[in-house]
Amino acid sequence: MSRSWTHLGTHSRTHPRTPADTPARMRSRTRSRTHCRTRSLTRDRLRAAVAVAAGLGLAVSLAACGKAAQVGERVGTAGTHRAALRIGLLLPENEIVRFERFDKPLIQKRVKELCPRCTVNYASAQHDPAAQRYQIEAMITNGVDVLILDAVDTRAVRHSVIQARRANVPVVAYDRLAQGPISGYVSFDGAEVGRLQGKALLKALGPHAEDRRIVMMNGSSTDPNAGWFERGARSVLRGKVKIAKSYETVAWRPENANRNMTAAIAALGPHGIDGVLAANDGLAAGAITAMKTARIRPLPPVTGQDAEAAGIQRILSGEQYMTVYKPFKPEAYTAAEMAVALGQGKSLNGIATRRVDNETVRGIPAVLLRPVAVTVHNIKSTVIKDRLYRVDQICTEKYADDCRRAGLIGPGGS
Repeated sequence: MSRSWTHLGTHSRTHPRTPADTPARMRSRTRSRTHCRTRSLTRDRLRAAVAVAAGLGLAVSLAACGKAAQVGERVGTAGTHRAALRIGLLLPENEIVRFERFDKPLIQKRVKELCPRCTVNYASAQHDPAAQRYQIEAMITNGVDVLILDAVDTRAVRHSVIQARRANVPVVAYDRLAQGPISGYVSFDGAEVGRLQGKALLKALGPHAEDRRIVMMNGSSTDPNAGWFERGARSVLRGKVKIAKSYETVAWRPENANRNMTAAIAALGPHGIDGVLAANDGLAAGAITAMKTARIRPLPPVTGQDAEAAGIQRILSGEQYMTVYKPFKPEAYTAAEMAVALGQGKSLNGIATRRVDNETVRGIPAVLLRPVAVTVHNIKSTVIKDRLYRVDQICTEKYADDCRRAGLIGPGGS
């Protein structure tokens, strides 16, 4: 199931391969023929895709089957790898700071470094699985060579991934492992994320944690990473603390975490919560707001993930205990490298470090990166050292005293 895309669609060839028959040109011809035969994109659905495409700045022709789209243009000889590829980047939302500030520009930057003539077409689904499916269809119809996909709903997107395969468009699953015939996958070790959160929370609770009650604020059930994080955390917490309440948070929205935390406070009482294992910084923010509204003082330790600037500031002020830092650059760069390699018809053997399975295929080439736990004690040696943020971006006037105590400014600081 992990064969190179170079070999797909070549069995129906009726003429000898010439030097001009580069993988992208072969995909272009095969994709055009396959797309014309595919009945899943009816004219009504295609018109809907066109509406989405208009927002992406894409030009889509309903008469595209009349002639093959000229995509994947190459320069020089067949041995030249400077492909004018079109790469589609599909992210799930833009409310979480990381997607617009880090993932998108880093992927675009690395693609340009690897392939100056390549272009990246970007779309955000705004938490809407249906919108993302239409975005995928629009990009396929418009002739992208490769897709980088961070799925809103990893199961709902399966049919779209199958459509991409039929059109000979490889799909790199980014951060979340989508269902369907995925060609490559890059993310962080989700179990380790959960373990880091669990270990940090136990440390914050102290030596008698088994008598303490915590609330688990997990992510969205449509995101397989949420279950991965939770399983990792539970493997550490099991038998060492009482999990009094556990919630799934729809769409990872902070307001839903706030609502869940309000329910937990009503059920357990304002003094019945000793810690909160929040799956990311947004959920931590929602939970903390609910506890502050309930006048819970002092706040119990709260975990997080993503190392958002607001999360780092809450750690400095003592409202949040820790976050999990997942360096965005290696993840984004790896996705770009996978996409360019696949677009050029290469295998991922030189990039992937392991193989993973989804519910559709086995042996997907993958890279799983290691996350880092961040507390007030190592902000300087992690997110500041890595230039994720400048000191002045974190240490605003409101947090100046907290930054001095943490050694970020003043004697010994930056």
